[in-house]
Amino acid sequence: MRSALLFLSLAMVFASCGDTPPAQTSGQSSTDARPRVAVIPKGTTHVFWKSVEAGARAAGDELGIEVVWKGPLQENDRAQQIQLVQQFVSDEIDGLALAPLDHAALAPVVALARSKNIPVVIFDSNLDGQPGVDFASFIATDNRAAGQLAGEHLAKLMGGKGQAVMLRYVVGSASTDARESGCAASLAAAGITLSVDNRYAGPTAGEAKTTALNMIDALREAGGVFCSNESATNGMLLALEQMGLSGKLRFVGFDASPPLVNALREGKLDALVVQDPRKMGELSVRALAKRLANEAVEPQIDTGAVLVTRENMDQPEIAALLR
Repeated sequence: MRSALLFLSLAMVFASCGDTPPAQTSGQSSTDARPRVAVIPKGTTHVFWKSVEAGARAAGDELGIEVVWKGPLQENDRAQQIQLVQQFVSDEIDGLALAPLDHAALAPVVALARSKNIPVVIFDSNLDGQPGVDFASFIATDNRAAGQLAGEHLAKLMGGKGQAVMLRYVVGSASTDARESGCAASLAAAGITLSVDNRYAGPTAGEAKTTALNMIDALREAGGVFCSNESATNGMLLALEQMGLSGKLRFVGFDASPPLVNALREGKLDALVVQDPRKMGELSVRALAKRLANEAVEPQIDTGAVLVTRENMDQPEIAALLR
């Protein structure tokens, strides 16, 4: 009897060895057969990126895709972002969505991903190369048009005269470069002179505040100010409050966060140009899903932007973008 039981046990062991599943490929884990895509933002602290993450994860849940969210802590850490792309390429991720911190510095690692047949979607900020050729799709706001919208409104608030100050974001960011050039063009067309247009806020609101405080003389003489992203707008707001200039010059910023929405409602900001970051994250994952299914995707997708003022901020379609 004991010999029979031993024989049966050995037979079961050998049978189970023959049923061992094949090794997983294309970044899929042995415990999860879903495709894995990495979504790499410029940073992970701003409210904007948290909304992008929410949209990406919602699309992933709907489509049965595992979304891995990882990005630099600081929005000036190009080296870490490059390292993250390299890491995911080495891990054989199935797809990659990237908001490049630098339009030139990230191009080589995106080319590396493409050489490994990993589809890449660029979102929020452009990358050197041709959408649909060097990467699958570019999904973002039309940033130059959004900057023009801001400049036109600021010029109107200033009555088409006087001087304005522009606080730029960081060197190499294609999205904010486009907003800044669009705003500058609209201001010039309306007869507004930019007294300062060569100062950079840096990646955090704290650094932006310090930069703005060092522009106090120009700000006291200006009639308006424009900032091209969330952290620069927030830092400028804090600086104007400290200098006693809050509400005394026309102020148009970019992106939405609870402090900025409150400032708009209280009259410390005159307008915000607001994007749809949740939609940006959602469409990025959907585009990767199509590429993984060998379906065509649009090479460029505009996610839109709106000008938000105190007069329209409570309209349902706009209020949804401010949450």
